[in-house]
Formats: sequence, C-alpha cells, structure tokens
Amino acid sequence: MLRIRNELSETDKHPINFDDCPELSPEALKEFAFMAAERNRHRKRQSVIIRLDPVYLSKYKALGEGYANIMADVLSYAADNPELLTRASTR
Repeated sequence: MLRIRNELSETDKHPINFDDCPELSPEALKEFAFMAAERNRHRKRQSVIIRLDPVYLSKYKALGEGYANIMADVLSYAADNPELLTRASTR
C-alpha cells in the first residue's frame, strides 16, 4: 500500500502531455460508445431470489464484503462446466 501511495505522489510531479494524442472523430466516438454499450449489456447482472441452506449462506457471508459476487462467480463456473451440473443433478 505504501508503494502505491509513493507512486501516486510521484505522478503529481509529471504532468500529462496530450500533445501527441489526436482528437477522436465523431465516428470514432460513436464506435467507442457502441462498443461500451455492447460490453455493458453482456456484463449486466439480474437480481434473483434463491433459497439457500443457512449453513452454506453463512460460509459465504464469512468471506466478508462482496460475498454475493463470489457466489455469482461460483454459479457461473458451475454453469460453464457441465460435468459439475451433471454430478449435482444425480444426487
């Protein structure tokens, strides 16, 4: 953390030079806006209600802030690995 603070304080001593950065055309700006909208459309998550065993929920909550994102990542991983889903459905 201290190293990052030191690096950030060093950046204040070196101003950013925009002389070699050309301005973007209106077409390029539209293309970037389209690409950003596409990226955001794929990244957007939906809220759902799910019933979980309290034991498992407490294990996730013990991970601290952001545990819901971890749960979503675990579900995504399972969905992307059909062998896990097949094993779970045979129980």
